[in-house]
Amino acid sequence: MLTGAELPITVKFMTHAPSNWFLSAGYRQGVFWAILTALVSVSNDVITKFVGTRLNGMEISFFRFFFSMITVLPFMIPQGWKAFKTERADLHVWRAVIGAAAIALFVFSLIYLPLAEVTVFSFTQPLFFMPIALLLLKEKVTFNRWIAGICGFIGILIVIQPGTLSFKMVSLLPMGAAFLFAMLDMLAKKMVVKESTTTLLFYFALGTTLAAFIPALYVWQTPTLVELFWLFCLGAGANLIQVCLFRAFAATDASSLVPFRYTELVFASLFGYMFFNELPSLIVYLGAAVIIASTLYLSYSEMRRSKKDPLPMAS
Repeated sequence: MLTGAELPITVKFMTHAPSNWFLSAGYRQGVFWAILTALVSVSNDVITKFVGTRLNGMEISFFRFFFSMITVLPFMIPQGWKAFKTERADLHVWRAVIGAAAIALFVFSLIYLPLAEVTVFSFTQPLFFMPIALLLLKEKVTFNRWIAGICGFIGILIVIQPGTLSFKMVSLLPMGAAFLFAMLDMLAKKMVVKESTTTLLFYFALGTTLAAFIPALYVWQTPTLVELFWLFCLGAGANLIQVCLFRAFAATDASSLVPFRYTELVFASLFGYMFFNELPSLIVYLGAAVIIASTLYLSYSEMRRSKKDPLPMAS
């Protein structure tokens, strides 16, 4: 799943895109990196399901955070102590606590639910910005956000089918994860103005490692060498996702890449069938269509609003 939790991405939409932007080399490069982001993200989910057949979700979360921290250190050490300097230690703590809970919920979701179904629920993350903005930040919620939120909620109901024999309580896990990831994104937007990206990435990995360590001890099973290899790939992959995202957004306008986020569902369906013999029902794809349409509508309505009232891009 592409969470964006490890490293916040602040993007500025182009206000005067060329008419033939979709033919440009930059656009093609952006599409390549966006699809690669989705591929790496789903590959990480496959690894999680694989090691989750024996290891507990809390232990998997701990190693994911730990190896993510280890693999980012080589990029920070050459910068000296300034790379570790932070002005928002309090927000780093909040990000770590929320992030550890979010990733743990998501890991358990992957263990107990089909890959494609978890991926569909991950698409609901933008829809949770509305209740967070309304209840926690006291922001005004626009009509377009209400429409997207209501339609997205209908899509969720289609997938989980409450009140039927098909309903599973574990379906609430990825929804909880999506809500917490939305909170993380809100925090990231407050921090990205003053904190470097590597600093944000490192302290998130460090904080979540510490937060997950004690719970992991209670369910500890010593990983095999093969499992350690895959857990290392999981942590490194989390950082690689962010690199691919930056490459994509550096190549072309972010709004033009929004639809390619949903290639995750294609990869998740394919890998779920190949590696775990999972074949989601048509109702899951119907709900996915409603959720994707809602988030696309929300993305493009926000894009139009940003063009009318552009905000300065964080550096």
